[in-house]
Amino acid sequence: MGFPYSAKRLSLSLVLLFLFINHLHAQSFAPNLFDAMKWRMIGPHRGGRTVGAVGVPQQSNVFYIGVNNGGVWKTTDYGRTWNPIFDDQPTGSIGDVAVAPSNPNVVYVASGEGLQRPDLSVGNGMYKSIDAGKTWLHLGLNDGQQIGNIAVDPTNENRVFAAVLGHPYGPNAERGVYRTTDGGKTWERVLYKDENTGAVQVTIDPKNPNIIYADLWAAQQGPWENGAWQGPESGLYKSTDGGTTWQKLTNGLPTVAQGLGRIGFCIAPSEPNRLYATVDAPELGGVYRSDNAGQSWTRISSDNRLWGRGSDFAEVKTHPTNPDIVFIADVSAWKSEDGGKTWNDFRGAPGGDDYHRLWINPNNPDILLLAGDQGGIITVNGGQTFSSWYNQATAQFYHVSTDNSFPYNVLGGQQESGSVGISSRSNDGEITFREWHPVGVEEYGYVAADPLDPNIIYGGKITRYDKRTGQVQNIAPEAVRSGKYRFVRTAPVLFSPIDPKTLYFAGNVLFKTRDGGNSWQTISPDLTRKTYPDIPESVGIYRTEDMKTMPQRGVIYTIAPSPKEINTLWIGTDDGLIQVTRDGGKTWKDVTPAGVGSWSKISLMDAGHFDANTAYAAVNRIRCDDMRPHIYRTHDGGKTWQEIVTGLPNDPINVVREDPFRKGLLFAGSETAVYVSFDDGAHWQSLRLNMPATSIRDLVIKDDDLVIGTHGRSFWILDDITPLRQLNAELAKAETVLYKPQRAYRVRWNMNPDTPLPQEEPAGQNPPDGAIINYFLKENVNTLVTLDITDATGKLVRQYRSDDKPYTVPDVNLPAYWIRPQQILSATAGSHRFMWDMHYTPLDIPPSYPIAATYRQTAPEPTSPWVMPGMYTVKLTVNGKTYTQLFTVTMDPRVKATPVILKQQHDLALTAYENRKQVLALLKETKEPTGRAITEGQKKTIDGVQTSLNNLNRAFSSIFSVVSEADAPPTKQTITAANQAQATFKKVLAEWNTWKNSAR
Repeated sequence: MGFPYSAKRLSLSLVLLFLFINHLHAQSFAPNLFDAMKWRMIGPHRGGRTVGAVGVPQQSNVFYIGVNNGGVWKTTDYGRTWNPIFDDQPTGSIGDVAVAPSNPNVVYVASGEGLQRPDLSVGNGMYKSIDAGKTWLHLGLNDGQQIGNIAVDPTNENRVFAAVLGHPYGPNAERGVYRTTDGGKTWERVLYKDENTGAVQVTIDPKNPNIIYADLWAAQQGPWENGAWQGPESGLYKSTDGGTTWQKLTNGLPTVAQGLGRIGFCIAPSEPNRLYATVDAPELGGVYRSDNAGQSWTRISSDNRLWGRGSDFAEVKTHPTNPDIVFIADVSAWKSEDGGKTWNDFRGAPGGDDYHRLWINPNNPDILLLAGDQGGIITVNGGQTFSSWYNQATAQFYHVSTDNSFPYNVLGGQQESGSVGISSRSNDGEITFREWHPVGVEEYGYVAADPLDPNIIYGGKITRYDKRTGQVQNIAPEAVRSGKYRFVRTAPVLFSPIDPKTLYFAGNVLFKTRDGGNSWQTISPDLTRKTYPDIPESVGIYRTEDMKTMPQRGVIYTIAPSPKEINTLWIGTDDGLIQVTRDGGKTWKDVTPAGVGSWSKISLMDAGHFDANTAYAAVNRIRCDDMRPHIYRTHDGGKTWQEIVTGLPNDPINVVREDPFRKGLLFAGSETAVYVSFDDGAHWQSLRLNMPATSIRDLVIKDDDLVIGTHGRSFWILDDITPLRQLNAELAKAETVLYKPQRAYRVRWNMNPDTPLPQEEPAGQNPPDGAIINYFLKENVNTLVTLDITDATGKLVRQYRSDDKPYTVPDVNLPAYWIRPQQILSATAGSHRFMWDMHYTPLDIPPSYPIAATYRQTAPEPTSPWVMPGMYTVKLTVNGKTYTQLFTVTMDPRVKATPVILKQQHDLALTAYENRKQVLALLKETKEPTGRAITEGQKKTIDGVQTSLNNLNRAFSSIFSVVSEADAPPTKQTITAANQAQATFKKVLAEWNTWKNSAR
């Protein structure tokens, strides 16, 4: 008798569930299999857009800034150095930072930029620290998305107001002014109009905390580039009962009917009845003043430079003791000393521009903090001079690329600051301003180095830059200059992965050149949507029937040339279309996935690296008020698509890339983190590791490295992703895993040790110095673990042991990058990344020797020779079982020394090293007691031998250093000195052996 039907279904369901769970575990790997990998930040240390800024009156040297997608930073030395203090939090988008006036240890942070602009990020609520930024607590208001301002009661650190602007791309309920009286445990909405109107500023009267002013702003961004609307409920409000009830202030101010937008305002601390405001309105915009606590207003200036671009700038502040001195932060920073009648700019371009926030120290008004599109800068002399903004790694990039140099350069256009090309490795131990330079491209877009000549760089809309001369040439097609085509700030520019002479460039049509931009072909029609019948619901009250028939607005936003077929290209538009050509652009086919609606931005596409029918698309729908992740995959040329987002949180995706070496290994970048999939996108898991939360706008795989372009934290590199390429279900079950090492380049780690920069100078990190050896231990190992490196003949070159004794780094004044990380072979459970410096075993120099006590284990010059380029074997022995992998050591490609020269250098260095090792052993032997009395003559002989050995030690050490300092043929004088030292050593050795024999 069979099972009842329901039982059969249950049984089948359980089987399917079991198979699904097994499949899930098989394709997702425990993070401890690879979490020894670490991201490194390379810079540039050039500040990006910053809208939060506050100082600490009681501690005049302490300031905080909130970076739009770079977290919170702090300085304790007036801006000489800045350090991030928010990196372990889940968001990096910051709108404001406030310090409680009554307790400088209490710091509140509002997340979300609090702006209305074409390119923005959102946050996830309020945060608080009670230890000056060491630790943070999330306080709620999660769905506010944009909180642009915080006001803390001057007398009560727990009474706080938050101006919640709300969703920038759609209506939502959590917006308006919120109040807490218990330090953020609970929030009460005290000023609210509707789901389309948010609050952008709230300020407490410094002399009467029951008086609060707030600005409501009804504004929304559209789902297309530069689409924006203003609503009917904007206005300035006042409460005299602690925020419980509010009165709208209208007398003398423009009305909504007159186009009223955002209002920025301030209270004069020394005379609270005096208020100033910057008012955004088409005809009646300007700077307004009230002398009766807001009951009536008078426009005192209509100068557009003081109030224009109100969606970006609305900052006005008053001197703490003189109500007639007023400051405005806009495109430039302005100051009036006559109550707003006349104005003078005191800060602007060149040297930074677009200022969002200004803070004045109430105890010393000569100390000001300005926050703008180039970070935070501080003056201590009333604006005569400012601190640098070249010490904050908060650059905002839209895209990232690399060139074919060695070391390779990382390139991108930085928001509001032009472009940059920065080396992935420095010759000087760390990556500083010496390693980067603008590359002649406008600030927003793509940068593409010529694959055949990295000195030639293309980008923008569109230019050609020659690094050798510094000259920039406009090479745009004539039709582009005539205005015939549409473009946005991030016009795609990239080379074919198959033909290094073919360069693509796109507006609403696709262009191609094969002669460096001297001539162009148009290889597509307009590939964007013709009409827009399905205007997104998120447009809400601003939707009109006219929108369905508005002129075309879309552009090609991403290009993905196939690495397998030169005539196959994919494109994605910012109005939700994916199209493909199989004949180099002669014909195009719309293959848009069914789930992708109009105004879904196809943020980035990647063509499959293993077949021409595969493509991946990252679809960002944040402009449709959709915060969900969207990644699509096709394996049949676009006939069918699958959405592949399992494992991803609600976080818009900006980029997806397929690894070119392992099929199905995918990487994705969201608004907060990097993710990895080992099964072609079926399952995703975090690859954030040690990275701060920031918007990952683009990523590329360069050889074995993952290179990230962030929109708020500059460039980052994950070195050596080969363990991710090797991970599989079998390895994941193993007790011990020794990953196959990548090719190791023999590169000197610090070539200019005598010219360090001051340690306060900001710097990015160099890649790990040496051959990277990755291994994994499932459990703690209680027995000895060893790691042996052998050469191609099987000769042991170096051994590391888990019982090696740690050394103590001496307390010497050396640059941090001079001191090598301590290498102790770990026997603890988890993944490990071990570095072999590609040298033989170093000499064990007794601490009594000159210099050794100071520089032992830290000096830039090692005491053992470099190994020769070639094949090596790494052997890991755990619990008596040995695991082996082969790998290659390759010479620095920049070195032109022949193998013969390298061998000559190696052999001479090895001889000096071996001789010195023997000398040190003999010195130790001569100091040991003989067991019998020694005559005066014998003592004299021993002293003479010791003197000779000490001289030889110095001689061999000097010869070794001279031979090893550069990859070049040894000089004749060095060879002569080596021969002489060796001859002397033979004589001394013979003399010592004679003495030993006579002394028996």
